[in-house]
Amino acid sequence: MIRKIPIFARSGLMIASTWLFVYALNQTVSFRWDLTEERRFSVSSATRDILANLDEALEVEILLTGDLPGGMRRFQKSIEEALRIFDAFSNVPIRFYYQNPLDLPADIQQEYILTLAEYGITPTNLFASQQGGQTSRLIFPGVVVRNEEYEVGALLLKGERGMSPEEILNHSIENLEFEMGQAIKRLVAKYQRSVGLIMGHGEMDLDDGYGLVEALNDDFEVYKVPLEQAGKVEDLLDFEALIVAGPRKPFDEREKFLLDQYLMYGGNLLFFIDQMAVDLEYAGGDGTVAMPFDTGLDDLLFRYGIRINRDLVQDLNFGYHPVVAGEFGDQAQIVPLPWPFYVMAGRMANHPITKGLDQVQFRFVSSLDTVKADGVRKIPLVFSSDYSRKLQAPVRVAFEDMTREPDVESFGLSRLPLVYLLEGSFTSYFKNRFLPEGVDESAFRDSGNTGKVLVVGDGGFVKSMLNPVSGDPLALGEDPIGESSLANKAFLQHALHYLSDPEGIIASRTKQFQIRPLNRAKVKSQQTFWQLLNLLVPVALILIVGFVRQLLRRSRYESA
Repeated sequence: MIRKIPIFARSGLMIASTWLFVYALNQTVSFRWDLTEERRFSVSSATRDILANLDEALEVEILLTGDLPGGMRRFQKSIEEALRIFDAFSNVPIRFYYQNPLDLPADIQQEYILTLAEYGITPTNLFASQQGGQTSRLIFPGVVVRNEEYEVGALLLKGERGMSPEEILNHSIENLEFEMGQAIKRLVAKYQRSVGLIMGHGEMDLDDGYGLVEALNDDFEVYKVPLEQAGKVEDLLDFEALIVAGPRKPFDEREKFLLDQYLMYGGNLLFFIDQMAVDLEYAGGDGTVAMPFDTGLDDLLFRYGIRINRDLVQDLNFGYHPVVAGEFGDQAQIVPLPWPFYVMAGRMANHPITKGLDQVQFRFVSSLDTVKADGVRKIPLVFSSDYSRKLQAPVRVAFEDMTREPDVESFGLSRLPLVYLLEGSFTSYFKNRFLPEGVDESAFRDSGNTGKVLVVGDGGFVKSMLNPVSGDPLALGEDPIGESSLANKAFLQHALHYLSDPEGIIASRTKQFQIRPLNRAKVKSQQTFWQLLNLLVPVALILIVGFVRQLLRRSRYESA
């Protein structure tokens, strides 16, 4: 006798079969669907490559803990979500836990906080309103990533000067993939790429280069490169980039040929050039005069599409210069005085190198102009404020000017570009010219389209400042006078990452998450409607579905 399977049994079999199929599919096929418009739960191909090549489990210590206000809770949740996404794309487990450094035992707390400072993770004072008053507490908005042998740290809360707290949080969330991906990359990197620092033209003393080497040490090996010892361009091609920082002697034709051909062969050049010679030793009393200085590189840069002008930029958004104002006992009294020649630039282009950077400082920077160069894109990256001016050579430089109130009306220029990135198809400076004597003419290339050029009209941009009391060199970005943080170090790091691998993890800095705040007026006026809608509609839908199902079952059994 054949019996019909009851409807509830058939439904149960279908549900069980579907569940088993989905379970089997999940065990054999790994897939993720990101249905968000901004691809919030996706990572770049460069990040996926890093995660796919991990060969040992990672442990991540999240330092942002405790009872946090709404915005910080969202940031904390975003950090956790980013780590879960990383774990989904990784071949090995990535586990995380929370740890507040201030909760550690007193005997290890101070040492650990100093270690975090070496990683760049400094505490932030968080203010919050509570019970009609305002409270403050220290937080550490960063993570520490470890494997069995090593650990690295990353500061995650970063923003551009002038951003609101909400914008800083949103920008930091956008950059979580880059900051944590870069930390993992540093932790597991098996070799470091090479960067060459051009020497032989009075570029840098030992102390001057301390900050540059320290800034790049985690990701690159920095080598001094005396161009007079380079026999041919092939001797330079192992370097990801060559840095020319503040030369004091002109380059000859053979040296320019080597730099030019390095670019034509796909190399990357970073020029930090002082177009005006300034000697601050003579700036006391009546002062001194800044005069144009010829590095021999003007014609080379002109061919690539850029010109460093023979002027100096001043800005009302300025830094401070330490001046000895006397002595107290046997101690020199250092007084910081405003110095418009020290330009604090916080206007950044929306580019992977500069997006969301805090302000950078230029010391005696010259303005830049672009010139015609077919096939070359000129991208301005950093701008002055709305109150700037250009002083044409010769320029008076005197400490006594610091004591005078600047004439605001004379600062009538705005958004002067101070840094340019050049990329595209370059034409060799030596095309249709006689080549320098002794070079290999058979290897000459008259064009190139993979190299890039970064130009800054300030040779001191990547030089360490000195502690005015001890005379010791400081890390790049440390201001010995002001309390503001400088992003010169981050700028240099981002620039080299972009130049060496523009499609790499640095590309994740272009992520943008739209802030979608609620309309407060509409929320207040429609509050009751939406509350009733969210409470009653789901219940009504369940009742309707149940009623319809009951009618269908009744009609089916009545007709049987």
